[in-house]
Amino acid sequence: MKARSDELQVFVCVIESGSISAAAEQMGQTPSAISRTLSRLEAKLDTTLINRTTRRMDLTEEGKFFLERARQILGQMEDLEERMSLRQQTPSGRLRINAASPFMLHCIVPYVAEFRTLYPDIQLELNSNDLIIDLLEQSTDVAIRIGALADSTLHARALGTSPLNILASPDYLKKHGTPKSVEALNGHALLGFTQTETLNHWPLRHADGDRLFIQPTVSASSGETLRQLALAGEGIVCLSHFMTHEDIRAGRLKVILSQANSGYRQPIHAVYYRNSQLALRIQCFLDFIAQKLAVYAA
Repeated sequence: MKARSDELQVFVCVIESGSISAAAEQMGQTPSAISRTLSRLEAKLDTTLINRTTRRMDLTEEGKFFLERARQILGQMEDLEERMSLRQQTPSGRLRINAASPFMLHCIVPYVAEFRTLYPDIQLELNSNDLIIDLLEQSTDVAIRIGALADSTLHARALGTSPLNILASPDYLKKHGTPKSVEALNGHALLGFTQTETLNHWPLRHADGDRLFIQPTVSASSGETLRQLALAGEGIVCLSHFMTHEDIRAGRLKVILSQANSGYRQPIHAVYYRNSQLALRIQCFLDFIAQKLAVYAA
């Protein structure tokens, strides 16, 4: 026979309350019923968990080992019950989401219809900002952050990762040639960011390491602007796969220098304030988007 959850609860309650009589009072049972449950549990496990005398109780080494794991199991069961209870509720209310425009356009907007079908009582409010915002000032429930997170008082949930590719349009490559090495980028038009210098470190292996700092020929604050410039044949760009995979599939952009790519993947996080319980509407959105981003996990 296997131990049951009610037997684990009795065992943990006896230890935490300090005595069989105190546990009996707390659980609404008789001391003899609590004692029988403990004896039955020890018989199933074929070991002594508690050395009991008329004056005191002491955990055996096996009892200490079992107590730690019993607490973990009961905690997991509590968490599961809470999650199942939440699933039966109907998420509703206004959900304010902030993300950089490329993520908003390529990873949220295409799935809005599906999300609204699943959760018709959630009112979405979508805001784009290519700079880091203050969630309280902007009345934002969830912000999507791409790249490494700075130290913060915010809670964060990892949603996935996305590789970075070096890209150019077929027209640009036809006019200016395809660079066959990292060094061959010299003399080419390079498209980069005006904000956050780390975004101009491309994941390319070269003599001095596996990140290449580039001086942009043309700069922009938004990755979407850089994508449009690359599509227009204005130069070579380094952008995340989540915003360019359709362009690559359709042949509008070509991946170059793949043999020198160091394989760095941009982490994608959702950040939010959380008090005691994460609002159900936020939890539903995070689960939904994490599932959509799973395509980039491979």
